[in-house]
Amino acid sequence: MEFTNWRTDRIAKILPEEFFKLIDRNREHIRKTFPVTAFANSDREKTEQFLTEALETEKKREGYYFYLRSTETTELIGYVVVKNINEKVHKCELAYFIDMDYEGKGITSKAVADAVAFCFNELEMNKVFICTSPVNKRSQRIAEKNGFIQEGILRQEFRNGFGQLEDIIYYGLLKSDYNNNER
Repeated sequence: MEFTNWRTDRIAKILPEEFFKLIDRNREHIRKTFPVTAFANSDREKTEQFLTEALETEKKREGYYFYLRSTETTELIGYVVVKNINEKVHKCELAYFIDMDYEGKGITSKAVADAVAFCFNELEMNKVFICTSPVNKRSQRIAEKNGFIQEGILRQEFRNGFGQLEDIIYYGLLKSDYNNNER
């Protein structure tokens, strides 16, 4: 089932209260896989600081933020970030989450597809990668649905929100593969 009543907003249109509400509503859901975001948005004041820093990051072209919003309720329902931009090898990482109530509706897959197009067409990246937890099957499906290929498992690469080191699955998508699939 695809949910079409959503849009993407950029960071300049995001209010700290609404982003805090999204995080707070999903705190336990994202704590393990988005620990920095969960911690950095533990109260409204920290959320304001988080968004201010994110806006500065975007102005410096070191990261880009896409916020998913329901057009029915106007609430934020998800988040996609382009981060770890490496200009030397022209690659960057995508990270994303969706509100629990909107999982499985095709929103994240489409938002990731839009972010991938942005990375290749606007940022002129050669490679986009996604790192996901071995237990996060939905994230793996989103990566694969968007043409990413599992390139390996990085052992004990990530400290989750519970302080435990865990493996991550590394997915990559080259611009040449993306262009071939777009035809």
